[in-house]
Amino acid sequence: MIRALCTMVQRLPILPIDSGRYGSLEMRRIFDEENKLQKWLDVEAAISAAQAYVGDIPKIAAEEIARNANTRTVTLERCKEIEKEIHHDLMSMVRALSEACSGEGRRFVHYGLTSYDIEDTATGLLFREAFLLLGKELEQLENNLEKMVRKYKNTLAVARTHGRHAGVITFGLKLAVWLEEARRHQERLKQVKSRALVGKVLGLVGNGAGLGKNALKIQERALAGLGLKPAGLVTQVVQRDIHAEVVCSLALLAASLDKFATEVRNLQRTEIGEVMEPFDRDKQVGSSALPSKRNPELSERVSSLAKLERGLVTPALENIPLWHERDLSNSASERFIFPMSFILTEEMLRLTNRILSGLEVFPDNMKRNLELSQGLLLAERVVNQLVEAGVPRQDAHERVRRLAMRSFDEKLSFAKVLQEDKIVGKRLTSAQISDALDYESYLGVTQRLIGMALRK
Repeated sequence: MIRALCTMVQRLPILPIDSGRYGSLEMRRIFDEENKLQKWLDVEAAISAAQAYVGDIPKIAAEEIARNANTRTVTLERCKEIEKEIHHDLMSMVRALSEACSGEGRRFVHYGLTSYDIEDTATGLLFREAFLLLGKELEQLENNLEKMVRKYKNTLAVARTHGRHAGVITFGLKLAVWLEEARRHQERLKQVKSRALVGKVLGLVGNGAGLGKNALKIQERALAGLGLKPAGLVTQVVQRDIHAEVVCSLALLAASLDKFATEVRNLQRTEIGEVMEPFDRDKQVGSSALPSKRNPELSERVSSLAKLERGLVTPALENIPLWHERDLSNSASERFIFPMSFILTEEMLRLTNRILSGLEVFPDNMKRNLELSQGLLLAERVVNQLVEAGVPRQDAHERVRRLAMRSFDEKLSFAKVLQEDKIVGKRLTSAQISDALDYESYLGVTQRLIGMALRK
Protein backbone atom coordinates (compact mmCIF):
# COMPACT_ATOMS: atom_id res chain seq x y z
CA MET A 1 0.00 0.00 0.00
CA ILE A 2 2.77 2.43 0.99
CA ARG A 3 4.75 1.53 -2.13
CA ALA A 4 1.67 2.18 -4.31
CA LEU A 5 1.15 5.58 -2.68
CA CYS A 6 4.80 6.50 -3.15
CA THR A 7 4.62 5.51 -6.81
CA MET A 8 1.50 7.61 -7.29
CA VAL A 9 3.09 10.61 -5.60
CA GLN A 10 6.17 10.29 -7.81
CA ARG A 11 3.97 10.49 -10.88
CA LEU A 12 2.12 13.62 -9.79
CA PRO A 13 3.21 16.61 -11.90
CA ILE A 14 4.70 19.51 -10.01
CA LEU A 15 5.17 22.08 -12.76
CA PRO A 16 2.16 23.09 -14.90
CA ILE A 17 4.23 22.23 -17.99
CA ASP A 18 4.44 18.63 -16.76
CA SER A 19 0.65 18.46 -16.37
CA GLY A 20 0.13 19.48 -19.99
CA ARG A 21 -1.48 22.81 -19.11
CA TYR A 22 0.98 24.76 -21.26
CA GLY A 23 2.61 23.91 -24.55
CA SER A 24 1.53 21.51 -27.26
CA LEU A 25 2.08 17.80 -26.88
CA GLU A 26 4.49 17.96 -29.82
CA MET A 27 6.66 20.60 -28.17
CA ARG A 28 6.66 18.90 -24.80
CA ARG A 29 7.65 15.61 -26.40
CA ILE A 30 10.71 17.25 -27.93
CA PHE A 31 12.08 17.98 -24.47
CA ASP A 32 10.92 14.86 -22.64
CA GLU A 33 13.52 12.44 -21.29
CA GLU A 34 12.81 9.76 -23.89
CA ASN A 35 13.50 12.06 -26.84
CA LYS A 36 16.55 13.55 -25.15
CA LEU A 37 17.95 10.05 -24.60
CA GLN A 38 17.34 9.18 -28.24
CA LYS A 39 19.18 12.30 -29.35
CA TRP A 40 22.17 11.31 -27.19
CA LEU A 41 22.15 7.89 -28.84
CA ASP A 42 21.86 9.46 -32.30
CA VAL A 43 24.97 11.52 -31.60
CA GLU A 44 26.92 8.51 -30.32
CA ALA A 45 26.00 6.57 -33.47
CA ALA A 46 26.89 9.45 -35.80
CA ILE A 47 30.30 9.93 -34.20
CA SER A 48 31.06 6.22 -34.32
CA ALA A 49 30.14 6.16 -37.99
CA ALA A 50 32.46 9.10 -38.64
CA GLN A 51 35.28 7.40 -36.72
CA ALA A 52 34.82 4.26 -38.80
CA TYR A 53 34.79 6.31 -42.01
CA VAL A 54 38.23 7.80 -41.27
CA GLY A 55 39.52 4.37 -40.19
CA ASP A 56 39.92 5.07 -36.46
CA ILE A 57 37.56 2.28 -35.37
CA PRO A 58 36.40 -0.90 -37.15
CA LYS A 59 33.34 -0.52 -39.34
CA ILE A 60 31.75 -3.47 -37.57
CA ALA A 61 32.03 -1.59 -34.28
CA ALA A 62 30.20 1.45 -35.67
CA GLU A 63 27.49 -0.78 -37.11
CA GLU A 64 27.02 -2.53 -33.77
CA ILE A 65 26.74 0.80 -31.96
CA ALA A 66 24.25 2.16 -34.51
CA ARG A 67 22.15 -1.00 -34.27
CA ASN A 68 21.72 -0.58 -30.54
CA ALA A 69 21.51 3.22 -30.37
CA ASN A 70 17.77 3.38 -29.80
CA THR A 71 15.51 3.68 -26.77
CA ARG A 72 13.99 0.26 -27.34
CA THR A 73 17.36 -1.32 -26.61
CA VAL A 74 18.89 1.33 -24.37
CA THR A 75 15.84 2.07 -22.27
CA LEU A 76 15.26 5.10 -20.13
CA GLU A 77 14.48 2.79 -17.24
CA ARG A 78 17.87 1.08 -17.47
CA CYS A 79 19.68 4.41 -17.69
CA LYS A 80 17.87 5.59 -14.55
CA GLU A 81 18.93 2.43 -12.70
CA ILE A 82 22.57 3.02 -13.57
CA GLU A 83 22.33 6.71 -12.70
CA LYS A 84 21.18 5.88 -9.18
CA GLU A 85 24.50 4.10 -8.68
CA ILE A 86 26.97 6.37 -10.51
CA HIS A 87 25.21 9.77 -10.30
CA HIS A 88 26.06 10.79 -13.88
CA ASP A 89 23.22 10.85 -16.39
CA LEU A 90 25.25 10.92 -19.61
CA MET A 91 27.63 8.18 -18.44
CA SER A 92 24.58 6.12 -17.50
CA MET A 93 23.57 6.18 -21.16
CA VAL A 94 27.11 5.25 -22.21
CA ARG A 95 27.13 2.26 -19.87
CA ALA A 96 23.67 1.14 -20.98
CA LEU A 97 24.72 1.36 -24.63
CA SER A 98 27.91 -0.54 -23.86
CA GLU A 99 25.87 -3.27 -22.17
CA ALA A 100 23.71 -3.59 -25.27
CA CYS A 101 26.68 -3.91 -27.62
CA SER A 102 29.04 -6.83 -27.98
CA GLY A 103 32.53 -7.38 -29.29
CA GLU A 104 34.09 -4.44 -31.11
CA GLY A 105 31.00 -2.31 -30.60
CA ARG A 106 31.28 -2.43 -26.82
CA ARG A 107 34.97 -1.63 -27.05
CA PHE A 108 34.48 1.64 -28.92
CA VAL A 109 31.34 3.16 -27.35
CA HIS A 110 32.11 6.83 -26.50
CA TYR A 111 35.67 6.44 -27.75
CA GLY A 112 37.72 9.64 -27.40
CA LEU A 113 34.68 11.67 -26.31
CA THR A 114 33.54 13.77 -23.38
CA SER A 115 29.98 14.13 -22.10
CA TYR A 116 29.31 17.48 -23.72
CA ASP A 117 30.34 16.25 -27.15
CA ILE A 118 27.10 14.34 -26.81
CA GLU A 119 24.98 16.71 -24.74
CA ASP A 120 25.67 19.95 -26.57
CA THR A 121 25.32 18.33 -29.97
CA ALA A 122 22.03 16.75 -28.86
CA THR A 123 20.90 20.19 -27.68
CA GLY A 124 21.39 21.44 -31.25
CA LEU A 125 19.12 18.62 -32.45
CA LEU A 126 16.46 19.48 -29.87
CA PHE A 127 16.63 23.16 -30.79
CA ARG A 128 16.15 22.30 -34.46
CA GLU A 129 12.95 20.38 -33.75
CA ALA A 130 11.66 23.10 -31.44
CA PHE A 131 12.43 25.91 -33.90
CA LEU A 132 10.46 24.03 -36.55
CA LEU A 133 7.31 24.12 -34.40
CA LEU A 134 7.83 27.77 -33.52
CA GLY A 135 8.28 28.58 -37.20
CA LYS A 136 4.88 27.12 -38.03
CA GLU A 137 3.18 29.19 -35.34
CA LEU A 138 5.02 32.35 -36.42
CA GLU A 139 3.93 31.76 -39.99
CA GLN A 140 0.35 31.38 -38.79
CA LEU A 141 0.69 34.61 -36.82
CA GLU A 142 1.80 36.45 -39.95
CA ASN A 143 -1.09 34.97 -41.96
CA ASN A 144 -3.64 35.95 -39.30
CA LEU A 145 -2.32 39.50 -39.11
CA GLU A 146 -2.17 39.91 -42.87
CA LYS A 147 -5.82 38.86 -43.23
CA MET A 148 -6.86 41.28 -40.50
CA VAL A 149 -4.87 44.15 -41.99
CA ARG A 150 -6.70 43.68 -45.29
CA LYS A 151 -10.06 43.45 -43.57
CA TYR A 152 -9.67 46.51 -41.36
CA LYS A 153 -7.41 48.74 -43.45
CA ASN A 154 -10.19 51.36 -43.77
CA THR A 155 -11.73 51.04 -40.29
CA LEU A 156 -11.25 54.35 -38.49
CA ALA A 157 -9.95 54.18 -34.92
CA VAL A 158 -8.58 56.44 -32.23
CA ALA A 159 -4.81 56.55 -31.88
CA ARG A 160 -3.72 56.92 -28.28
CA THR A 161 -0.52 58.13 -26.64
CA HIS A 162 -0.11 58.11 -22.86
CA GLY A 163 -3.53 56.44 -22.78
CA ARG A 164 -5.16 59.59 -24.22
CA HIS A 165 -6.63 60.33 -27.64
CA ALA A 166 -3.87 61.60 -29.91
CA GLY A 167 -4.99 61.27 -33.51
CA VAL A 168 -6.74 59.12 -36.08
CA ILE A 169 -5.52 55.87 -37.59
CA THR A 170 -7.21 52.83 -38.99
CA PHE A 171 -7.37 49.58 -37.08
CA GLY A 172 -5.61 48.05 -40.06
CA LEU A 173 -2.60 50.32 -39.54
CA LYS A 174 -2.32 49.24 -35.90
CA LEU A 175 -2.29 45.62 -37.05
CA ALA A 176 0.16 46.37 -39.87
CA VAL A 177 2.65 47.58 -37.25
CA TRP A 178 2.26 44.23 -35.51
CA LEU A 179 2.66 42.42 -38.82
CA GLU A 180 6.04 44.01 -39.45
CA GLU A 181 7.10 43.22 -35.90
CA ALA A 182 6.18 39.56 -36.36
CA ARG A 183 8.24 39.47 -39.54
CA ARG A 184 11.24 40.91 -37.72
CA HIS A 185 11.01 38.03 -35.28
CA GLN A 186 10.96 35.57 -38.16
CA GLU A 187 14.14 37.15 -39.48
CA ARG A 188 15.75 37.12 -36.04
CA LEU A 189 15.01 33.45 -35.54
CA LYS A 190 16.48 32.62 -38.94
CA GLN A 191 19.67 34.39 -37.91
CA VAL A 192 19.71 32.75 -34.49
CA LYS A 193 19.24 29.30 -35.99
CA SER A 194 22.27 29.83 -38.23
CA ARG A 195 24.37 30.20 -35.05
CA ALA A 196 22.52 27.89 -32.65
CA LEU A 197 21.99 24.72 -34.68
CA VAL A 198 25.51 23.53 -34.01
CA GLY A 199 27.41 20.79 -32.23
CA LYS A 200 30.93 19.96 -31.13
CA VAL A 201 33.02 16.79 -31.21
CA LEU A 202 36.37 17.96 -29.88
CA GLY A 203 36.72 16.12 -26.61
CA LEU A 204 37.67 17.04 -23.09
CA VAL A 205 38.95 20.61 -23.46
CA GLY A 206 38.10 21.40 -27.08
CA ASN A 207 41.44 20.53 -28.65
CA GLY A 208 40.43 17.18 -30.15
CA ALA A 209 43.37 15.35 -28.52
CA GLY A 210 41.31 12.31 -27.51
CA LEU A 211 40.15 11.87 -31.09
CA GLY A 212 43.60 12.01 -32.62
CA LYS A 213 44.77 13.51 -35.88
CA ASN A 214 41.38 12.97 -37.56
CA ALA A 215 39.45 14.97 -34.96
CA LEU A 216 38.26 17.70 -37.33
CA LYS A 217 37.30 15.20 -40.03
CA ILE A 218 35.33 13.18 -37.48
CA GLN A 219 33.54 16.28 -36.20
CA GLU A 220 32.70 17.52 -39.68
CA ARG A 221 31.34 14.18 -40.89
CA ALA A 222 29.43 13.38 -37.70
CA LEU A 223 27.74 16.77 -37.55
CA ALA A 224 26.97 16.75 -41.27
CA GLY A 225 25.24 13.41 -40.79
CA LEU A 226 23.14 14.96 -38.03
CA GLY A 227 22.34 18.08 -40.07
CA LEU A 228 24.28 20.44 -37.82
CA LYS A 229 27.27 22.73 -38.25
CA PRO A 230 30.43 22.83 -36.11
CA ALA A 231 30.22 25.41 -33.33
CA GLY A 232 33.68 26.69 -34.18
CA LEU A 233 36.23 27.10 -31.42
CA VAL A 234 34.99 25.62 -28.16
CA THR A 235 36.24 24.49 -24.78
CA GLN A 236 34.73 21.37 -23.29
CA VAL A 237 31.39 22.93 -24.15
CA VAL A 238 29.78 24.98 -26.87
CA GLN A 239 30.17 28.56 -25.68
CA ARG A 240 27.06 29.70 -23.82
CA ASP A 241 26.65 33.01 -25.61
CA ILE A 242 25.08 30.88 -28.37
CA HIS A 243 22.47 29.42 -26.06
CA ALA A 244 21.89 32.76 -24.34
CA GLU A 245 21.12 34.31 -27.71
CA VAL A 246 18.43 31.70 -28.26
CA VAL A 247 16.80 32.44 -24.90
CA CYS A 248 17.08 36.21 -25.42
CA SER A 249 15.54 35.96 -28.88
CA LEU A 250 12.61 33.94 -27.56
CA ALA A 251 12.16 36.47 -24.76
CA LEU A 252 12.07 39.26 -27.36
CA LEU A 253 9.35 37.41 -29.23
CA ALA A 254 7.48 36.86 -25.97
CA ALA A 255 7.68 40.59 -25.21
CA SER A 256 6.08 41.42 -28.55
CA LEU A 257 3.30 38.89 -27.95
CA ASP A 258 2.81 40.50 -24.54
CA LYS A 259 2.55 43.87 -26.30
CA PHE A 260 -0.15 42.55 -28.66
CA ALA A 261 -2.01 40.94 -25.78
CA THR A 262 -1.82 44.09 -23.66
CA GLU A 263 -3.38 46.11 -26.48
CA VAL A 264 -6.24 43.61 -26.78
CA ARG A 265 -6.75 43.77 -23.01
CA ASN A 266 -6.92 47.57 -23.11
CA LEU A 267 -9.22 47.72 -26.11
CA GLN A 268 -11.54 45.21 -24.41
CA ARG A 269 -12.07 47.51 -21.41
CA THR A 270 -15.76 48.17 -20.87
CA GLU A 271 -15.20 51.91 -21.36
CA ILE A 272 -13.45 51.34 -24.71
CA GLY A 273 -15.08 48.18 -26.08
CA GLU A 274 -13.40 48.19 -29.49
CA VAL A 275 -12.45 44.51 -29.54
CA MET A 276 -13.19 41.36 -27.56
CA GLU A 277 -11.43 38.05 -27.30
CA PRO A 278 -13.17 34.98 -28.71
CA PHE A 279 -15.61 33.55 -26.17
CA ASP A 280 -17.68 30.36 -26.17
CA ARG A 281 -21.12 31.75 -25.39
CA ASP A 282 -22.60 28.29 -24.83
CA LYS A 283 -20.22 27.00 -22.16
CA GLN A 284 -17.39 29.36 -21.22
CA VAL A 285 -17.44 30.94 -17.76
CA GLY A 286 -15.91 34.39 -17.39
CA SER A 287 -16.24 34.80 -13.63
CA SER A 288 -17.19 32.56 -10.72
CA ALA A 289 -19.02 35.53 -9.17
CA LEU A 290 -20.43 37.61 -12.02
CA PRO A 291 -22.11 35.51 -14.75
CA SER A 292 -22.05 38.36 -17.26
CA LYS A 293 -18.26 38.78 -17.29
CA ARG A 294 -16.17 38.31 -20.43
CA ASN A 295 -12.61 38.66 -19.24
CA PRO A 296 -9.64 38.85 -21.64
CA GLU A 297 -8.16 35.79 -19.97
CA LEU A 298 -6.31 34.49 -23.04
CA SER A 299 -4.47 37.78 -23.43
CA GLU A 300 -3.83 37.94 -19.71
CA ARG A 301 -2.34 34.46 -19.88
CA VAL A 302 0.02 35.61 -22.65
CA SER A 303 1.13 38.55 -20.50
CA SER A 304 1.59 36.32 -17.48
CA LEU A 305 3.73 33.78 -19.32
CA ALA A 306 5.78 36.56 -20.92
CA LYS A 307 6.90 37.66 -17.45
CA LEU A 308 8.22 34.18 -16.80
CA GLU A 309 9.85 34.00 -20.24
CA ARG A 310 11.71 37.25 -19.68
CA GLY A 311 12.88 35.93 -16.33
CA LEU A 312 14.72 33.10 -18.07
CA VAL A 313 17.07 35.57 -19.75
CA THR A 314 19.06 36.25 -16.57
CA PRO A 315 20.17 32.64 -15.90
CA ALA A 316 20.96 32.21 -19.61
CA LEU A 317 23.28 35.22 -19.46
CA GLU A 318 24.75 34.07 -16.14
CA ASN A 319 25.71 30.77 -17.79
CA ILE A 320 28.10 32.48 -20.21
CA PRO A 321 30.97 33.04 -17.72
CA LEU A 322 32.02 29.48 -16.82
CA TRP A 323 35.29 28.73 -15.02
CA HIS A 324 38.25 28.12 -17.34
CA GLU A 325 37.39 25.46 -19.95
CA ARG A 326 34.10 24.74 -18.18
CA ASP A 327 32.37 24.03 -14.92
CA LEU A 328 28.97 22.57 -14.14
CA SER A 329 27.22 25.73 -12.93
CA ASN A 330 25.24 25.98 -16.18
CA SER A 331 23.87 22.45 -16.16
CA ALA A 332 21.04 22.52 -13.62
CA SER A 333 19.57 25.82 -14.81
CA GLU A 334 19.69 24.75 -18.47
CA ARG A 335 17.51 21.76 -17.66
CA PHE A 336 14.85 24.36 -16.89
CA ILE A 337 15.52 27.28 -19.21
CA PHE A 338 15.92 25.43 -22.52
CA PRO A 339 12.62 23.50 -22.47
CA MET A 340 10.74 26.26 -20.69
CA SER A 341 11.85 28.92 -23.17
CA PHE A 342 10.53 26.98 -26.14
CA ILE A 343 7.42 25.56 -24.47
CA LEU A 344 6.30 28.92 -23.08
CA THR A 345 7.02 30.75 -26.34
CA GLU A 346 5.06 28.23 -28.35
CA GLU A 347 2.17 28.45 -25.88
CA MET A 348 2.10 32.24 -26.22
CA LEU A 349 2.16 31.98 -30.01
CA ARG A 350 -0.69 29.48 -29.99
CA LEU A 351 -2.72 31.69 -27.66
CA THR A 352 -2.06 34.79 -29.76
CA ASN A 353 -3.13 33.00 -32.93
CA ARG A 354 -6.27 31.81 -31.17
CA ILE A 355 -7.04 35.36 -30.03
CA LEU A 356 -6.48 36.96 -33.43
CA SER A 357 -8.29 34.33 -35.46
CA GLY A 358 -11.41 34.75 -33.32
CA LEU A 359 -11.15 38.41 -32.35
CA GLU A 360 -14.43 40.31 -32.35
CA VAL A 361 -14.00 43.85 -33.68
CA PHE A 362 -16.57 46.62 -33.12
CA PRO A 363 -16.19 49.43 -35.70
CA ASP A 364 -19.25 51.27 -34.31
CA ASN A 365 -17.55 51.57 -30.93
CA MET A 366 -14.39 52.80 -32.62
CA LYS A 367 -16.45 55.49 -34.32
CA ARG A 368 -18.15 56.37 -31.04
CA ASN A 369 -14.79 56.72 -29.30
CA LEU A 370 -13.55 59.05 -32.03
CA GLU A 371 -16.32 61.47 -31.09
CA LEU A 372 -15.63 61.46 -27.35
CA SER A 373 -13.21 64.37 -27.52
CA GLN A 374 -15.54 66.35 -29.81
CA GLY A 375 -12.79 66.99 -32.31
CA LEU A 376 -9.91 67.73 -29.93
CA LEU A 377 -7.78 64.88 -31.27
CA LEU A 378 -7.46 66.83 -34.53
CA ALA A 379 -6.09 69.99 -32.88
CA GLU A 380 -2.74 69.41 -34.58
CA ARG A 381 -4.38 69.90 -37.95
CA VAL A 382 -5.90 73.22 -36.89
CA VAL A 383 -2.43 74.42 -35.84
CA ASN A 384 -1.06 73.46 -39.25
CA GLN A 385 -3.88 75.27 -41.05
CA LEU A 386 -3.26 78.43 -39.05
CA VAL A 387 0.44 78.25 -39.92
CA GLU A 388 -0.47 77.87 -43.59
CA ALA A 389 -2.70 80.95 -43.17
CA GLY A 390 0.26 83.01 -41.97
CA VAL A 391 0.26 82.58 -38.16
CA PRO A 392 3.68 81.77 -36.60
CA ARG A 393 3.72 78.14 -35.53
CA GLN A 394 4.29 78.75 -31.80
CA ASP A 395 1.56 81.38 -31.69
CA ALA A 396 -0.83 79.04 -33.46
CA HIS A 397 0.02 76.21 -31.06
CA GLU A 398 -0.58 78.36 -27.99
CA ARG A 399 -3.88 79.76 -29.34
CA VAL A 400 -5.23 76.31 -30.20
CA ARG A 401 -4.01 74.94 -26.87
CA ARG A 402 -6.02 77.55 -24.96
CA LEU A 403 -9.11 76.92 -27.06
CA ALA A 404 -8.73 73.17 -26.57
CA MET A 405 -8.61 73.63 -22.79
CA ARG A 406 -11.81 75.69 -22.97
CA SER A 407 -13.50 73.05 -25.10
CA PHE A 408 -12.56 70.37 -22.60
CA ASP A 409 -13.37 72.32 -19.44
CA GLU A 410 -16.71 73.66 -20.67
CA LYS A 411 -17.65 70.47 -22.54
CA LEU A 412 -18.13 72.36 -25.76
CA SER A 413 -17.65 71.15 -29.30
CA PHE A 414 -14.14 72.01 -30.47
CA ALA A 415 -15.57 73.19 -33.79
CA LYS A 416 -17.90 75.60 -32.01
CA VAL A 417 -15.05 77.00 -29.86
CA LEU A 418 -12.86 77.50 -32.92
CA GLN A 419 -15.59 79.19 -34.92
CA GLU A 420 -16.38 81.60 -32.06
CA ASP A 421 -12.75 82.64 -31.61
CA LYS A 422 -12.03 85.99 -33.29
CA ILE A 423 -8.41 85.29 -34.17
CA VAL A 424 -9.09 81.83 -35.62
CA GLY A 425 -12.18 83.18 -37.34
CA LYS A 426 -10.10 85.80 -39.16
CA ARG A 427 -7.77 83.16 -40.55
CA LEU A 428 -10.03 80.15 -41.17
CA THR A 429 -13.51 79.90 -42.65
CA SER A 430 -16.17 77.65 -41.20
CA ALA A 431 -15.63 75.29 -44.13
CA GLN A 432 -11.90 75.11 -43.42
CA ILE A 433 -12.54 74.38 -39.76
CA SER A 434 -14.99 71.67 -40.73
CA ASP A 435 -12.46 70.16 -43.12
CA ALA A 436 -9.77 70.30 -40.44
CA LEU A 437 -11.95 68.26 -38.11
CA ASP A 438 -12.82 65.60 -40.70
CA TYR A 439 -11.39 62.29 -39.43
CA GLU A 440 -11.43 60.62 -42.83
CA SER A 441 -9.25 63.29 -44.39
CA TYR A 442 -6.49 63.28 -41.77
CA LEU A 443 -5.07 59.82 -42.23
CA GLY A 444 -1.91 60.98 -43.95
CA VAL A 445 -0.19 58.15 -45.83
CA THR A 446 -1.95 55.42 -43.86
CA GLN A 447 -3.02 53.47 -46.92
CA ARG A 448 0.44 53.64 -48.46
CA LEU A 449 1.97 52.37 -45.23
CA ILE A 450 -0.49 49.50 -45.10
CA GLY A 451 0.24 48.75 -48.73
CA MET A 452 3.97 48.61 -47.97
CA ALA A 453 3.35 46.09 -45.18
CA LEU A 454 1.14 43.92 -47.35
CA ARG A 455 3.55 43.95 -50.30
CA LYS A 456 6.35 42.63 -48.09
